[in-house]
Amino acid sequence: MTGTTGPLDATAWDRRYADPAGVWGAAPNVWVVQELGALAPGRAMDLAAGEGRHALWLADRGWKVKAVDFSSTGLEVGRNVATAQALGENIEWIVQEATAITPEPGSADLVLVAYLQLPATQLQAAVTVAAGALAPGGRFLFVSHDASNLEHGTGGPQDPAVLQTPAQVAGWLRAAGMSILSAETRTRAVAGKLRPALDCVVVAQASPGDNERNRA
Repeated sequence: MTGTTGPLDATAWDRRYADPAGVWGAAPNVWVVQELGALAPGRAMDLAAGEGRHALWLADRGWKVKAVDFSSTGLEVGRNVATAQALGENIEWIVQEATAITPEPGSADLVLVAYLQLPATQLQAAVTVAAGALAPGGRFLFVSHDASNLEHGTGGPQDPAVLQTPAQVAGWLRAAGMSILSAETRTRAVAGKLRPALDCVVVAQASPGDNERNRA
């Protein structure tokens, strides 16, 4: 949920996450619930986890989650909630910039990247490396503010450099060797706003391993 271009950005997000009112709220994103709610739990990486709302939601459903963000304050908010909800053993909180992660190949059954705000070159690099963490047949969910949201939607960044199209992100994931299950702009209602938000939502899957192909 947070972007990164340097340590000053992490400091700025630390200040935002220090607000007792919170930044993103506790409820998971609607597309996260829609796309992941029916999956059997396994090992997940939540990249740009922010205050951990999605990591907490996944952990509550039985997932073992690595929640990664460059804001130590944001992750501390999530860690405190996890402790209060007895979910602490299911989440590992990792302070790390999205562009500097080095996940172990095959270490995740799910990678979630939700609202990571980076310029295209940096975002593609982060997405590609994160995709490499997936085990055979693993799922990748990418959610962001769509490029069309700037003109036709509500909220979100006002810098077109950090906005994407589904075709753009799908191209990155195909180049990383993944199959695209869906890539589309979706409309999300926003409370108190006449216009909806427009989100870029891409779902992809890692190639199956030899054992899965043999069973097919």
